[in-house]
Amino acid sequence: MKKIFQPFQTINRKTMGILLLIQLIIAVTAWHTLSTGLIPQPLKVAQAFFNQVTSTLLLDNILISLLLTLKAMFIAIIITLVFCYLSVIPFFKYLAELLVKCRYLTLTGLIFIFTLLTQNGSQLKLSLLIFGIVPFFVTSFLSVIVHINRQEYDLCMTLGYSRWHTLYEVIIVGKAHLVFEIMRQNFAIAWLMITLVEGLSMSEGGVGTLLIKYNKYNDMTNVLALQGVIFLVGVGFDYLLGALKKWFFPYTKLAV
Repeated sequence: MKKIFQPFQTINRKTMGILLLIQLIIAVTAWHTLSTGLIPQPLKVAQAFFNQVTSTLLLDNILISLLLTLKAMFIAIIITLVFCYLSVIPFFKYLAELLVKCRYLTLTGLIFIFTLLTQNGSQLKLSLLIFGIVPFFVTSFLSVIVHINRQEYDLCMTLGYSRWHTLYEVIIVGKAHLVFEIMRQNFAIAWLMITLVEGLSMSEGGVGTLLIKYNKYNDMTNVLALQGVIFLVGVGFDYLLGALKKWFFPYTKLAV
């Protein structure tokens, strides 16, 4: 028992499972105790969650949101890789750093500009989502490049590699596994923003559209149930990216 309250201690999976179960029971009990007329009780939310999961309407909207998120992430990671790979060239260095600073821009004041630049609601949502996540992708990957050990570059130079070959070996190939880790870390940002951008154009559906409709009528039971669905989908996709990283790059599992 002392180990679970001491720093830097390791515990086995069985003990961890028991701890998680106890904490979950405490959280649900506190939720049930603090529930009022406005905050629905856990059993009602669980029932609404089951009803939503078993409905085809939710599945269709989840697929719509996932496809939009994956499309935005695919385009965003391409933009990120291009600017980050070129950031080692002085001419492009400050362009990459400018993208990093763009993470402080809010979408609220830029929605009108994006509306003028896009032709329909689908392009508007995709553009806003890409604009919102690219700075965080670039920030993460630039941090990786900056902290590369100088010895890796020196080794390539010693082997007689050209500067372009060094870029390929050290950054493009050598850090390819970290691209999956960056996508895994920043998927939460994209999945969080999906409900915002889908509220701008509700004709195509999506979980954001459902969430706004439930919230409009103060249906907190379905709002919390849908939040649970969104949470589980996000956690599942996070696990999937982690598994793909280990599958494509098995050497990352080796202990140093």
